Amino acid sequence: MFNPTRLLSISANKWLSRSFYNTTKRNFNNKNNNINLKKMSTDHNLAVPGKNFPLKKVDSTVSMVSVDRDPFKVTVIGSGNWGTTIAKVVAENTHLHPHLFKEQVEMWVFDEKIPKNPEDKDGEFEMLTDIINTKHQNVKYLPDINLPHNLHANPSLTDAVKDADILVFNIPHQFLSRIVANLKGHVKPEVRAISCLKGFEVGKKGVQLLSSYITDELNIQCGALSGANLAPEVAKEHWSETTVAYQLPKDFKGEGHDVDHRILKVLFHRPYFHVNVIDDVAGISIAGALKNVVALGCGFVEGLGWGNNAAAAIQRVGLGEIIKFGRTFFPECKVETYYQESAGVADLITTCSGGRNVKVAKHMAKSGKDAFEAEKELLNGQSAQGIITCREVHEWLDTCEMTEEFPLFEAVYQIVYNNVPMKNLPDMIEELDSFVTEDD
Repeated sequence: MFNPTRLLSISANKWLSRSFYNTTKRNFNNKNNNINLKKMSTDHNLAVPGKNFPLKKVDSTVSMVSVDRDPFKVTVIGSGNWGTTIAKVVAENTHLHPHLFKEQVEMWVFDEKIPKNPEDKDGEFEMLTDIINTKHQNVKYLPDINLPHNLHANPSLTDAVKDADILVFNIPHQFLSRIVANLKGHVKPEVRAISCLKGFEVGKKGVQLLSSYITDELNIQCGALSGANLAPEVAKEHWSETTVAYQLPKDFKGEGHDVDHRILKVLFHRPYFHVNVIDDVAGISIAGALKNVVALGCGFVEGLGWGNNAAAAIQRVGLGEIIKFGRTFFPECKVETYYQESAGVADLITTCSGGRNVKVAKHMAKSGKDAFEAEKELLNGQSAQGIITCREVHEWLDTCEMTEEFPLFEAVYQIVYNNVPMKNLPDMIEELDSFVTEDD
């Protein structure tokens, strides 16, 4: 017999109140065992096989989060299409939860002159920050998307981060060292950060996660955000999910006084942008960086016209090398992160289906142009991060004398930087041992 108690035991989702449970139980116990419940909500319904009664999912997570301190001030550093998209998400949530966050979100913008008439480059122009603050659109990097009025574009980096409690880094990672250098002495020592950057820092300390680089250089705790998130789709509020990773710092001030997993969930979670918060900063950072290298490989074979089978083979090899790289150089990462989290295999599939790196690599294959020419022609000032990341990975693997153990990563590097023919890619990643037949 159907047991309503079991149905209502899904405690993680905070289902409707006890009164609703009692009503449900009475209806199950009538002699005809009929269900006669009125529809209580059109949203968040649970479908039960063979039954037709919706259970309303109560969004009680936010109401349970409170702080015994001033609301957190949030600053987003970066205003490309992904930076602006994340700023939109964050500003929507700070507006909804003024007991947790200061409503106005600062977004640092590298200011640019935007022609009033796109066809007249030498005519009158407006500054990008002024356009964002008056028309509430980033017309260059995220056109036709309305931004919250509480999102403030700020051309001054130091002013934007003044008194900030939470920093969200979202810039091309090749600019990170310069940005961090300019931030020194201008951020509060207890500020917390989340990095949305994709890539590594290769230097005197070896290969570093960008979140670790931020932590080391600014002496602040930094987590990471990564997932199957093409910026235009998130900006248009098409449903997707992401992963936020954050470890509580040694100087954590306690629940209600500091940033923790629940605060980060409220800051980033939207009805169209679902968030899972975990501890594995290394795992999601590695997956987020290396999937761009794999995506270049997918773009090469697609541009050559080899189709979905070839792209699937590249992704299979690529996933294996991502996991191997993580376990080799960052043993603290968890293998399950790569296949359970949006930041893992889901992000790999999405990026290899239609991200910037695929577009650039396809254009290289079809036009014969190099990576940097293709990037400049296609991306309107944005960056294909795989171009930089594949060089960083090669430099590190070469230092460790391990390039042969990561044949796909090395093949992508050789194609991008040494003009090795793309058609050689299958042979470069071939894993079969040599064999001898009776005819030899």
